[in-house]
Amino acid sequence: MSEAVDEAKAAQAARAAKEVRARKTGPVSALPGARFEGYCTVEEAGLCGMVTLRADLSLAKVARAVKAVTGAEMPARLKITSGTRGRTAWMSPDELLLFVEYAEAGAAVARLDKALATSHALAVDVSDARALFRLTGARAREVLMKLTPADIRRMAPGEFRRTRLAQVPAALYMPDEKGFEIIAFRSVAGYVFDLLSNAARPGGEVGWPPAK
Repeated sequence: MSEAVDEAKAAQAARAAKEVRARKTGPVSALPGARFEGYCTVEEAGLCGMVTLRADLSLAKVARAVKAVTGAEMPARLKITSGTRGRTAWMSPDELLLFVEYAEAGAAVARLDKALATSHALAVDVSDARALFRLTGARAREVLMKLTPADIRRMAPGEFRRTRLAQVPAALYMPDEKGFEIIAFRSVAGYVFDLLSNAARPGGEVGWPPAK
């Protein structure tokens, strides 16, 4: 009996120590500091606040609530808009993804809940369930063309779209001609980082875009 009690106390002490370490270190992103330098650069972008909002996007009150949180206007289909406090991305006809400071995600959900309390709407903080990566380089399009069925050749700066990377779902945002942001589930962050890194490995160039 005494051995069982000792084991239980040891387990309790271990859990307490783990909680103390967690409080000291605070939240961490999926792959802190992960970076690969190939013919394009792949890097994990760190903590980012993300809020999924499901609602009737045609309602004026939804547009007002979103702007109050991010400062951004409602995006058109396959677009993302920027505001003073964040960004708003179109995900589907009834879904948006809001980007805010990591520490502000909980408050953003509370504001949306209050503003849309009388509407059929749902706001969820998904910050810790997602991972954000950046892919940069002159041939960033080529890297993604190896991995996704989306027509990356036709994707223009400012576009945001959902697709797949090999075996997992992902979302892509193209801020400019030489870069992409990639959002994936945190549970597959290692897989996505390895996919992108392998596709960007020196010697794997396939010559797109073609030289002029």
